[in-house]
Amino acid sequence: MFQTVTLELDGLISGTVDFWPHLVPAGWFLGGFAVVFLLGWYIVEPAIARTIRRRNPNNPTIQEAISRYVRLLVIIAAALFGVSVSGYDQFLGNSALVIAAGTLAIGVAAQTVIGSVVSGVVLVTDPEFNIGNYIEWSDGEGEVKSITLRVTRVHTPGGQLITVPNTTLTSETISRPYGWGRYRVVEHIGIAYEDDIDDALDHLRETATELSGVLADPPPQAYVDEFGSDAIIVRVHYWIEDPEHKTTFRIRSTYARAVKDRLERAGITISPASERELRGRIEIADSDSAPS
Repeated sequence: MFQTVTLELDGLISGTVDFWPHLVPAGWFLGGFAVVFLLGWYIVEPAIARTIRRRNPNNPTIQEAISRYVRLLVIIAAALFGVSVSGYDQFLGNSALVIAAGTLAIGVAAQTVIGSVVSGVVLVTDPEFNIGNYIEWSDGEGEVKSITLRVTRVHTPGGQLITVPNTTLTSETISRPYGWGRYRVVEHIGIAYEDDIDDALDHLRETATELSGVLADPPPQAYVDEFGSDAIIVRVHYWIEDPEHKTTFRIRSTYARAVKDRLERAGITISPASERELRGRIEIADSDSAPS
């Protein structure tokens, strides 16, 4: 029995010795990966996050995004360091087939992803693009709810939460109609040619001046914009302070109702009905046979 145990122990030792060349590199890889990962995850990333929060206290978008990017870089750096200290890099470096296949796979798979990530970095580092902004682009509009590595999520006025690729937002013109301290509202109103245009302009200016939420400086203005086929088109300008999408629509609706009531009381016609002059003649053909 003692001889049997000895033979089994010898076999175990022999097997361990055979696998030892493979276990040592794996151990070095795990050790190198763990060291870089722990340092980056618990020391480097928190330090960078504190710096970002201190320099951008009112920009939660960049705080969240930079933390995600740093953590991703930490994982990549830990994997590369583990490969380096374990000696696997020599195997990869001596294998032209592995390098070619890896390069091709990475190039094909990461083409779109890298473009989206770069676009995401551009968006989060832009001080004029933040969560909570109301934006407009060629295919839609809405309020920015979140920005990730690849996409931006936007809440539309219709209540939908849509996902927009970051490459779309960085390749198109993006406008922020309510992004500054003041917003100019432009209204177009048709006035009948028979009415007093100066009186109508005065009523339009005074209605905007008396409206709650409209700034007194700069004062509201009204101009004759163009001569339409059926009415004189008047352009009205007034300014709103600290606007939001809902606030702007509410003020515009209130102004439209106030203008309608005021001009009707003054006897001024808004957007008169179209009039067309028709010319022609009617002919009645004689019937060859009259009814009996």
